[in-house]
Amino acid sequence: MGSRIKRRLDPDRYFDPDPRQRSIARELYESVSALPRLCPHGHVDPRLFAGEDASLGSPAELFILPDHYVLRMLYSQGISMEALGVPRLDGGPVEQDHRKVWQTFAENFYLFRGTPTGIWMTEELYSVFGIEEKLNGKTAQKIYDKIEAELARPEFRPRALFERFNVEVLCTTDAATDPLSHHRAIRDSGWKGRILPTFRPDALVNLSTLGWRDHINALSDLSSIPVDSYAKFIAALENRREFFKKRGARATDHAALTPYTEELSRQEAETIFQKALKGRASDEDGARFTAHMLMESARMSVEDGLVMQLHPGSLRNHNPFIFDRFGPDRGCDIPIQTEYTRNLKPLLNKYGNHPQLTFIVFTLDESAYGRELAPLAGHYPAMKLGPPWWFFDSINGMVRFRVQTTETAGLYNTVGFNDDTRAFPSIPARHDLSRRVDANWIAGLVVRGIIDMEDARDMIQDTAYRLAKKAYKL
Repeated sequence: MGSRIKRRLDPDRYFDPDPRQRSIARELYESVSALPRLCPHGHVDPRLFAGEDASLGSPAELFILPDHYVLRMLYSQGISMEALGVPRLDGGPVEQDHRKVWQTFAENFYLFRGTPTGIWMTEELYSVFGIEEKLNGKTAQKIYDKIEAELARPEFRPRALFERFNVEVLCTTDAATDPLSHHRAIRDSGWKGRILPTFRPDALVNLSTLGWRDHINALSDLSSIPVDSYAKFIAALENRREFFKKRGARATDHAALTPYTEELSRQEAETIFQKALKGRASDEDGARFTAHMLMESARMSVEDGLVMQLHPGSLRNHNPFIFDRFGPDRGCDIPIQTEYTRNLKPLLNKYGNHPQLTFIVFTLDESAYGRELAPLAGHYPAMKLGPPWWFFDSINGMVRFRVQTTETAGLYNTVGFNDDTRAFPSIPARHDLSRRVDANWIAGLVVRGIIDMEDARDMIQDTAYRLAKKAYKL
């Protein structure tokens, strides 16, 4: 019987069962549900929008293969990456039939009950593709047929969906050495959708990056600056930042294992850089150089106005068995305990008081919210708190973020919501979840007499739209 039950989404989903709070939450949510969606931080591939005939691919390519949330859950239950059609680096055999991959996914969709992935995908199937049946082994092929048929329609081309989703702006994340050819194609096409690049220099400033010297050579070619010294390295990075800025970039994005910052002397930086060029830099050299380059990136942001985002605390590719066979972004990145107060002190002491810097810090260590991050953001004018993300962009994760940060940092030292997604059609579901959770949290403040309805109506507009627009200069 379960496979024939028609699904309807509860209009009051995610709201508190208390009647008064639920009523207020509903009113607040309805006031922002139709607002444009701002996507200031994410990983959607810009090539989707570079031409009118771009396709989202097969249902498996859309829902499964690029989604590390999906891959890690299924792998945790003993389903091999090969069975999911994930390409092997050595070219070894993997399942090529996307219908079989989809069948495996559908038979195991129950694993996502109660998870953000389950919430997003259920809403995406219903709201975007009009699918009312529950996804399981019995309905798998019928639903595959429905999605495949819809994806073939012009209304499901990426540009058409961008407009249907009411996306005001979508920022991609692009390597510092990306020529941004897809962004240029979008601009030259005359299409009015705003797809903006984001400058990410990790492969250049982290000396342990696989193929680091190749990235340096690419930086030399693209900047027309022969990068054979630290001074020229800095000049080349500044050149690329200016290139990105001219093409609409609003922000930079930086990943680091820890938020450790340290300012090196020019001579110290040059010595480490020369050792790296010769392949002789130690792990300690690499850690100090990355720490120094976070300082330099803050300086550059003060000078050129690009918002600086930092997201430390992910131990990448924790499982070498998977990384060696399938590469990165397969669900093997694991959070580590992270310290911010001492690690960020050099950067904040030098640049945290500067009115030209916006420094947005994310975390994968929730224990740092109330202990360190909220107090820091609640003091330094430059620092803002990025929203809960990755493992925590969930109902409970968003609530914990508000509870642990608001009393110390306030709402206005946060930057609204970003979806941080590779799965473009999931954007409406992700934003809807955030707006509903914030509406319910704000309604709870009203019910407890902490704020009044006038404040509540302002706050929901801020969390849904205005905070992100201001912080990212959109």
